Amino acid sequence: MSTAFLTQLRDTLTQIDADGLMKRERALTSPQGAHIAVAGREMLNLCANNYLGLADNPALIDAAKQALDADGFGMASVRFICGTHDLHRALETRLAEFLEKDDAILFAACFDANGGLFEPLLGPEDAIISDALNHASIIDGVRLSKARRYRYANADMNDLESQLKTARSDGARHIMIATDGVFSMDGYLAPLPEITALAEKYDALVMVDDCHATGFMGPKGQGTGHHFGVADRIDIITGTLGKALGGALGGFIAGPQSVIDLLRQRARPYLFSNALPPMICAAGIAALDLVEQGDYLRQQLFDNAAYWRAGLTERGFDLLPGEHPIIPVMVGDARLSQDMAARLGELGVYVAGFFFPVVPKDTARIRTQMNAALSHDDLDTALDAFAQAGRDTGVLS
Repeated sequence: MSTAFLTQLRDTLTQIDADGLMKRERALTSPQGAHIAVAGREMLNLCANNYLGLADNPALIDAAKQALDADGFGMASVRFICGTHDLHRALETRLAEFLEKDDAILFAACFDANGGLFEPLLGPEDAIISDALNHASIIDGVRLSKARRYRYANADMNDLESQLKTARSDGARHIMIATDGVFSMDGYLAPLPEITALAEKYDALVMVDDCHATGFMGPKGQGTGHHFGVADRIDIITGTLGKALGGALGGFIAGPQSVIDLLRQRARPYLFSNALPPMICAAGIAALDLVEQGDYLRQQLFDNAAYWRAGLTERGFDLLPGEHPIIPVMVGDARLSQDMAARLGELGVYVAGFFFPVVPKDTARIRTQMNAALSHDDLDTALDAFAQAGRDTGVLS
Protein backbone atom coordinates (compact mmCIF):
# COMPACT_ATOMS: atom_id res chain seq x y z
CA MET A 1 0.00 0.00 0.00
CA SER A 2 1.15 3.54 -0.75
CA THR A 3 3.33 5.01 2.00
CA ALA A 4 1.95 8.47 1.26
CA PHE A 5 -1.60 7.21 1.70
CA LEU A 6 -0.85 5.57 5.06
CA THR A 7 1.00 8.69 6.21
CA GLN A 8 -2.06 10.79 5.35
CA LEU A 9 -4.25 8.48 7.43
CA ARG A 10 -1.87 8.62 10.40
CA ASP A 11 -1.76 12.42 10.17
CA THR A 12 -5.55 12.54 10.15
CA LEU A 13 -5.73 10.32 13.23
CA THR A 14 -3.09 12.43 14.99
CA GLN A 15 -5.13 15.56 14.30
CA ILE A 16 -8.35 13.93 15.54
CA ASP A 17 -6.57 13.07 18.77
CA ALA A 18 -5.03 16.53 19.10
CA ASP A 19 -8.48 18.10 18.68
CA GLY A 20 -9.83 16.00 21.53
CA LEU A 21 -12.17 14.13 19.18
CA MET A 22 -10.71 10.62 19.38
CA LYS A 23 -13.24 7.93 20.30
CA ARG A 24 -11.79 5.06 22.33
CA GLU A 25 -13.46 1.72 22.96
CA ARG A 26 -13.48 -0.02 26.32
CA ALA A 27 -13.66 -3.78 26.72
CA LEU A 28 -16.50 -5.25 28.79
CA THR A 29 -15.85 -8.55 30.53
CA SER A 30 -19.46 -9.21 31.57
CA PRO A 31 -22.94 -9.29 30.04
CA GLN A 32 -24.50 -5.94 29.22
CA GLY A 33 -26.57 -4.71 32.15
CA ALA A 34 -27.10 -2.05 34.80
CA HIS A 35 -23.88 -3.30 36.41
CA ILE A 36 -21.02 -4.26 34.11
CA ALA A 37 -17.40 -5.35 34.44
CA VAL A 38 -14.75 -3.30 32.67
CA ALA A 39 -11.26 -4.80 32.88
CA GLY A 40 -12.46 -6.88 35.82
CA ARG A 41 -13.87 -3.87 37.69
CA GLU A 42 -17.59 -3.51 38.42
CA MET A 43 -19.18 -0.26 37.25
CA LEU A 44 -22.62 1.31 37.05
CA ASN A 45 -23.66 1.61 33.42
CA LEU A 46 -25.44 4.86 32.53
CA CYS A 47 -24.93 4.95 28.78
CA ALA A 48 -26.45 1.82 27.22
CA ASN A 49 -29.56 1.70 25.03
CA ASN A 50 -30.72 -1.17 27.25
CA TYR A 51 -33.78 0.80 28.37
CA LEU A 52 -35.81 -2.07 29.85
CA GLY A 53 -32.83 -4.04 31.13
CA LEU A 54 -33.53 -7.00 28.84
CA ALA A 55 -30.03 -7.49 27.41
CA ASP A 56 -29.21 -10.13 30.03
CA ASN A 57 -32.77 -11.30 30.70
CA PRO A 58 -32.93 -15.08 31.30
CA ALA A 59 -36.04 -15.53 29.14
CA LEU A 60 -34.26 -14.07 26.10
CA ILE A 61 -31.13 -16.08 26.76
CA ASP A 62 -33.14 -19.30 27.09
CA ALA A 63 -35.07 -18.58 23.87
CA ALA A 64 -31.81 -17.96 22.02
CA LYS A 65 -30.23 -21.15 23.42
CA GLN A 66 -33.19 -23.27 22.41
CA ALA A 67 -33.16 -21.84 18.88
CA LEU A 68 -29.40 -22.30 18.65
CA ASP A 69 -29.76 -25.99 19.51
CA ALA A 70 -32.78 -26.54 17.26
CA ASP A 71 -32.02 -24.30 14.30
CA GLY A 72 -28.26 -23.86 14.10
CA PHE A 73 -25.89 -20.92 14.27
CA GLY A 74 -26.62 -18.95 11.11
CA MET A 75 -28.36 -18.91 7.74
CA ALA A 76 -25.19 -18.56 5.63
CA SER A 77 -26.77 -16.32 3.02
CA VAL A 78 -29.73 -14.15 2.08
CA ARG A 79 -33.29 -15.29 2.51
CA PHE A 80 -34.35 -15.62 -1.12
CA ILE A 81 -31.31 -17.82 -1.85
CA CYS A 82 -30.76 -20.06 1.17
CA GLY A 83 -34.21 -19.93 2.69
CA THR A 84 -36.38 -17.94 5.04
CA HIS A 85 -36.63 -19.59 8.44
CA ASP A 86 -40.05 -19.87 10.05
CA LEU A 87 -38.66 -17.77 12.93
CA HIS A 88 -38.02 -14.90 10.51
CA ARG A 89 -41.65 -14.82 9.50
CA ALA A 90 -42.83 -15.37 13.06
CA LEU A 91 -40.89 -12.34 14.27
CA GLU A 92 -41.99 -10.19 11.32
CA THR A 93 -45.62 -11.10 11.98
CA ARG A 94 -45.28 -10.31 15.69
CA LEU A 95 -43.65 -6.95 14.97
CA ALA A 96 -46.38 -6.02 12.50
CA GLU A 97 -49.11 -6.95 14.98
CA PHE A 98 -47.35 -5.10 17.81
CA LEU A 99 -47.01 -1.94 15.72
CA GLU A 100 -50.47 -2.34 14.13
CA LYS A 101 -49.16 -2.45 10.55
CA ASP A 102 -49.86 -4.89 7.70
CA ASP A 103 -46.45 -6.54 7.68
CA ALA A 104 -42.79 -6.11 8.59
CA ILE A 105 -39.44 -7.00 7.04
CA LEU A 106 -36.21 -7.77 8.93
CA PHE A 107 -32.74 -6.36 8.27
CA ALA A 108 -29.35 -6.93 9.87
CA ALA A 109 -29.63 -3.54 11.59
CA CYS A 110 -31.85 -0.48 11.49
CA PHE A 111 -28.99 1.31 9.73
CA ASP A 112 -29.61 -1.15 6.88
CA ALA A 113 -33.38 -0.72 7.16
CA ASN A 114 -33.10 3.05 6.76
CA GLY A 115 -30.44 2.63 4.11
CA GLY A 116 -32.70 0.36 2.07
CA LEU A 117 -36.03 2.11 2.55
CA PHE A 118 -36.10 5.11 0.26
CA GLU A 119 -34.47 4.04 -3.01
CA PRO A 120 -36.97 1.27 -3.91
CA LEU A 121 -40.04 3.36 -3.07
CA LEU A 122 -39.29 6.83 -4.45
CA GLY A 123 -37.93 7.97 -7.80
CA PRO A 124 -36.78 11.21 -9.45
CA GLU A 125 -40.37 12.42 -9.67
CA ASP A 126 -40.78 12.19 -5.89
CA ALA A 127 -39.50 14.15 -2.87
CA ILE A 128 -38.19 13.37 0.61
CA ILE A 129 -38.35 16.05 3.30
CA SER A 130 -36.03 15.16 6.16
CA ASP A 131 -35.52 16.66 9.62
CA ALA A 132 -32.10 18.29 9.91
CA LEU A 133 -31.19 16.22 12.99
CA ASN A 134 -32.23 12.84 11.63
CA HIS A 135 -30.01 9.85 12.32
CA ALA A 136 -27.07 9.27 9.97
CA SER A 137 -28.75 6.14 8.59
CA ILE A 138 -31.72 8.18 7.35
CA ILE A 139 -29.37 10.74 5.83
CA ASP A 140 -27.45 8.01 4.03
CA GLY A 141 -30.64 6.28 2.89
CA VAL A 142 -32.00 9.51 1.46
CA ARG A 143 -28.72 10.10 -0.38
CA LEU A 144 -29.02 6.69 -2.04
CA SER A 145 -32.45 7.56 -3.38
CA LYS A 146 -32.99 9.39 -6.66
CA ALA A 147 -35.81 11.41 -5.10
CA ARG A 148 -35.48 15.18 -4.74
CA ARG A 149 -34.18 16.13 -1.31
CA TYR A 150 -35.47 18.82 1.02
CA ARG A 151 -34.57 19.49 4.64
CA TYR A 152 -36.32 21.31 7.45
CA ALA A 153 -34.88 22.69 10.69
CA ASN A 154 -35.21 20.33 13.63
CA ALA A 155 -38.87 20.05 14.69
CA ASP A 156 -39.63 23.41 13.03
CA MET A 157 -43.16 23.04 11.70
CA ASN A 158 -43.12 26.39 9.89
CA ASP A 159 -40.04 25.27 7.98
CA LEU A 160 -41.57 21.84 7.30
CA GLU A 161 -44.67 23.45 5.83
CA SER A 162 -42.48 25.73 3.72
CA GLN A 163 -40.60 22.71 2.35
CA LEU A 164 -43.88 20.89 1.67
CA LYS A 165 -45.12 23.89 -0.32
CA THR A 166 -41.84 24.02 -2.24
CA ALA A 167 -41.91 20.31 -3.04
CA ARG A 168 -45.49 20.59 -4.27
CA SER A 169 -44.72 23.65 -6.38
CA ASP A 170 -41.71 21.79 -7.81
CA GLY A 171 -44.13 19.17 -9.09
CA ALA A 172 -43.33 16.27 -6.78
CA ARG A 173 -45.47 13.22 -7.51
CA HIS A 174 -45.19 11.69 -4.02
CA ILE A 175 -43.73 13.33 -0.91
CA MET A 176 -42.38 11.50 2.13
CA ILE A 177 -41.62 13.25 5.42
CA ALA A 178 -38.82 11.42 7.27
CA THR A 179 -38.14 11.96 10.96
CA ASP A 180 -36.70 10.31 14.01
CA GLY A 181 -39.37 9.62 16.60
CA VAL A 182 -36.79 10.51 19.26
CA PHE A 183 -33.69 12.56 18.48
CA SER A 184 -31.14 10.45 20.27
CA MET A 185 -28.47 13.04 21.04
CA ASP A 186 -30.95 15.34 22.80
CA GLY A 187 -33.76 13.07 23.98
CA TYR A 188 -36.34 15.27 22.23
CA LEU A 189 -39.52 13.78 20.80
CA ALA A 190 -40.54 14.68 17.25
CA PRO A 191 -43.82 16.69 17.20
CA LEU A 192 -45.72 13.90 15.47
CA PRO A 193 -49.23 15.38 15.86
CA GLU A 194 -48.16 18.48 13.96
CA ILE A 195 -46.13 16.50 11.42
CA THR A 196 -48.99 14.16 10.62
CA ALA A 197 -51.42 17.07 10.38
CA LEU A 198 -49.19 18.76 7.81
CA ALA A 199 -48.76 15.46 5.98
CA GLU A 200 -52.53 15.16 5.68
CA LYS A 201 -52.84 18.77 4.52
CA TYR A 202 -50.26 18.31 1.76
CA ASP A 203 -51.00 14.66 0.93
CA ALA A 204 -47.59 13.43 2.10
CA LEU A 205 -46.42 10.13 3.56
CA VAL A 206 -44.81 9.95 7.02
CA MET A 207 -41.87 7.73 7.93
CA VAL A 208 -40.68 7.52 11.55
CA ASP A 209 -37.48 5.92 12.86
CA ASP A 210 -38.56 4.73 16.32
CA CYS A 211 -35.35 3.05 17.46
CA HIS A 212 -35.25 5.02 20.73
CA ALA A 213 -38.93 4.48 21.50
CA THR A 214 -40.00 0.95 20.52
CA GLY A 215 -40.64 -1.08 23.64
CA PHE A 216 -41.11 1.70 26.16
CA MET A 217 -42.78 4.83 24.73
CA GLY A 218 -46.57 4.83 24.54
CA PRO A 219 -49.10 2.20 25.62
CA LYS A 220 -47.50 -1.27 25.68
CA GLY A 221 -44.31 0.36 24.41
CA GLN A 222 -45.65 0.67 20.87
CA GLY A 223 -43.66 3.83 20.18
CA THR A 224 -43.96 7.56 19.67
CA GLY A 225 -46.93 7.34 17.33
CA HIS A 226 -48.98 5.63 20.03
CA HIS A 227 -47.52 7.95 22.67
CA PHE A 228 -49.04 10.89 20.79
CA GLY A 229 -52.16 9.03 19.63
CA VAL A 230 -51.35 9.39 15.91
CA ALA A 231 -50.04 5.89 15.11
CA ASP A 232 -52.70 5.37 12.44
CA ARG A 233 -51.39 8.45 10.59
CA ILE A 234 -47.81 7.17 10.38
CA ASP A 235 -47.27 5.17 7.21
CA ILE A 236 -43.89 3.52 7.76
CA ILE A 237 -42.01 2.72 10.96
CA THR A 238 -38.39 1.63 11.16
CA GLY A 239 -36.86 0.25 14.33
CA THR A 240 -34.36 -2.04 15.97
CA LEU A 241 -34.02 -5.13 18.12
CA GLY A 242 -30.72 -3.70 19.37
CA LYS A 243 -32.02 -1.35 22.05
CA ALA A 244 -35.05 -1.94 24.28
CA LEU A 245 -35.97 -5.21 22.52
CA GLY A 246 -33.05 -7.18 23.91
CA GLY A 247 -30.04 -5.21 22.78
CA ALA A 248 -28.59 -7.70 20.28
CA LEU A 249 -28.89 -6.78 16.61
CA GLY A 250 -31.43 -6.60 13.84
CA GLY A 251 -33.62 -3.90 12.33
CA PHE A 252 -37.03 -3.81 10.73
CA ILE A 253 -39.47 -1.82 8.65
CA ALA A 254 -43.21 -2.07 9.29
CA GLY A 255 -45.88 -0.64 7.04
CA PRO A 256 -48.47 -1.28 4.33
CA GLN A 257 -48.34 -4.68 2.64
CA SER A 258 -47.39 -3.29 -0.78
CA VAL A 259 -44.48 -1.34 0.75
CA ILE A 260 -43.11 -4.43 2.49
CA ASP A 261 -43.64 -6.60 -0.60
CA LEU A 262 -41.70 -4.18 -2.81
CA LEU A 263 -38.89 -3.90 -0.28
CA ARG A 264 -38.50 -7.69 -0.35
CA GLN A 265 -37.94 -7.39 -4.10
CA ARG A 266 -35.70 -4.32 -4.24
CA ALA A 267 -34.24 -3.25 -0.89
CA ARG A 268 -30.53 -3.82 -1.46
CA PRO A 269 -29.44 -4.36 2.18
CA TYR A 270 -32.14 -7.04 2.44
CA LEU A 271 -31.24 -8.70 -0.84
CA PHE A 272 -27.47 -8.68 -0.34
CA SER A 273 -26.99 -9.28 3.42
CA ASN A 274 -27.13 -12.49 5.42
CA ALA A 275 -30.41 -13.21 7.12
CA LEU A 276 -30.60 -12.79 10.89
CA PRO A 277 -29.59 -15.91 12.83
CA PRO A 278 -32.64 -17.84 14.08
CA MET A 279 -31.55 -17.42 17.70
CA ILE A 280 -31.80 -13.63 17.35
CA CYS A 281 -35.33 -13.98 16.01
CA ALA A 282 -36.35 -16.31 18.83
CA ALA A 283 -34.99 -13.88 21.42
CA GLY A 284 -36.76 -11.00 19.65
CA ILE A 285 -40.08 -12.82 19.97
CA ALA A 286 -39.38 -13.45 23.67
CA ALA A 287 -38.57 -9.75 24.09
CA LEU A 288 -41.91 -8.76 22.55
CA ASP A 289 -43.66 -11.13 24.96
CA LEU A 290 -42.02 -9.33 27.88
CA VAL A 291 -42.61 -5.87 26.42
CA GLU A 292 -46.31 -6.44 25.87
CA GLN A 293 -46.68 -7.33 29.56
CA GLY A 294 -44.02 -4.88 30.71
CA ASP A 295 -45.90 -1.93 32.19
CA TYR A 296 -43.95 -2.39 35.43
CA LEU A 297 -40.66 -2.11 33.52
CA ARG A 298 -41.78 1.05 31.75
CA GLN A 299 -42.95 2.52 35.07
CA GLN A 300 -39.58 1.81 36.65
CA LEU A 301 -37.75 3.27 33.65
CA PHE A 302 -39.61 6.57 33.74
CA ASP A 303 -39.47 6.74 37.53
CA ASN A 304 -35.69 6.37 37.28
CA ALA A 305 -35.55 9.06 34.59
CA ALA A 306 -37.47 11.55 36.74
CA TYR A 307 -35.37 10.74 39.84
CA TRP A 308 -32.11 11.06 37.91
CA ARG A 309 -33.09 14.30 36.20
CA ALA A 310 -34.14 15.88 39.51
CA GLY A 311 -30.91 14.76 41.21
CA LEU A 312 -28.69 16.20 38.50
CA THR A 313 -30.60 19.48 38.46
CA GLU A 314 -30.33 19.77 42.24
CA ARG A 315 -26.56 19.38 41.98
CA GLY A 316 -26.28 22.19 39.45
CA PHE A 317 -25.76 20.41 36.13
CA ASP A 318 -26.95 21.91 32.85
CA LEU A 319 -29.50 19.53 31.31
CA LEU A 320 -31.53 19.57 28.14
CA PRO A 321 -35.25 19.54 28.99
CA GLY A 322 -37.35 16.50 28.17
CA GLU A 323 -39.39 13.50 29.23
CA HIS A 324 -37.35 10.74 27.59
CA PRO A 325 -34.90 8.40 29.41
CA ILE A 326 -32.07 10.00 27.40
CA ILE A 327 -30.85 12.81 29.68
CA PRO A 328 -27.86 14.73 28.27
CA VAL A 329 -25.58 16.55 30.72
CA MET A 330 -24.24 19.51 28.76
CA VAL A 331 -20.52 20.24 29.02
CA GLY A 332 -19.73 22.23 25.87
CA ASP A 333 -16.07 21.42 25.24
CA ALA A 334 -15.17 18.10 23.62
CA ARG A 335 -12.06 17.45 25.67
CA LEU A 336 -13.85 18.41 28.87
CA SER A 337 -16.56 15.85 28.12
CA GLN A 338 -13.88 13.18 27.80
CA ASP A 339 -12.13 14.32 30.97
CA MET A 340 -15.36 14.11 32.90
CA ALA A 341 -16.21 10.71 31.45
CA ALA A 342 -12.74 9.47 32.43
CA ARG A 343 -13.11 10.83 35.97
CA LEU A 344 -16.51 9.19 36.31
CA GLY A 345 -14.92 5.94 35.17
CA GLU A 346 -12.39 6.23 38.00
CA LEU A 347 -15.35 6.69 40.37
CA GLY A 348 -17.07 3.55 39.07
CA VAL A 349 -19.62 5.05 36.66
CA TYR A 350 -19.51 4.02 33.02
CA VAL A 351 -20.47 6.87 30.65
CA ALA A 352 -19.26 8.31 27.36
CA GLY A 353 -18.59 11.82 26.17
CA PHE A 354 -20.37 12.84 22.97
CA PHE A 355 -18.76 15.49 20.81
CA PHE A 356 -18.33 16.67 17.22
CA PRO A 357 -19.10 15.25 14.69
CA VAL A 358 -21.69 13.20 16.61
CA VAL A 359 -23.14 16.47 17.95
CA PRO A 360 -22.54 20.07 16.76
CA LYS A 361 -19.33 21.79 17.80
CA ASP A 362 -19.31 23.31 21.27
CA THR A 363 -22.29 21.21 22.40
CA ALA A 364 -20.33 18.28 23.85
CA ARG A 365 -22.13 16.33 26.53
CA ILE A 366 -22.32 13.25 28.70
CA ARG A 367 -25.39 11.47 27.36
CA THR A 368 -26.85 9.54 30.26
CA GLN A 369 -29.53 6.92 29.66
CA MET A 370 -31.80 5.38 32.21
CA ASN A 371 -32.46 1.67 32.60
CA ALA A 372 -35.32 -0.09 34.36
CA ALA A 373 -32.80 -2.37 36.10
CA LEU A 374 -31.16 0.50 38.00
CA SER A 375 -32.22 1.04 41.61
CA HIS A 376 -32.49 4.38 43.41
CA ASP A 377 -29.46 3.30 45.47
CA ASP A 378 -27.57 2.89 42.18
CA LEU A 379 -28.66 6.34 41.08
CA ASP A 380 -27.70 7.94 44.41
CA THR A 381 -24.23 6.43 44.03
CA ALA A 382 -24.02 7.78 40.49
CA LEU A 383 -25.26 11.23 41.54
CA ASP A 384 -22.51 11.46 44.16
CA ALA A 385 -19.97 10.45 41.52
CA PHE A 386 -21.28 13.04 39.06
CA ALA A 387 -21.03 15.77 41.66
CA GLN A 388 -17.45 14.75 42.51
CA ALA A 389 -16.41 14.48 38.86
CA GLY A 390 -18.08 17.80 38.08
CA ARG A 391 -16.09 19.56 40.78
CA ASP A 392 -12.85 17.77 39.90
CA THR A 393 -13.03 18.67 36.20
CA GLY A 394 -14.45 22.17 36.56
CA VAL A 395 -17.81 21.35 35.00
CA LEU A 396 -19.32 22.46 38.31
CA SER A 397 -17.95 25.58 39.95
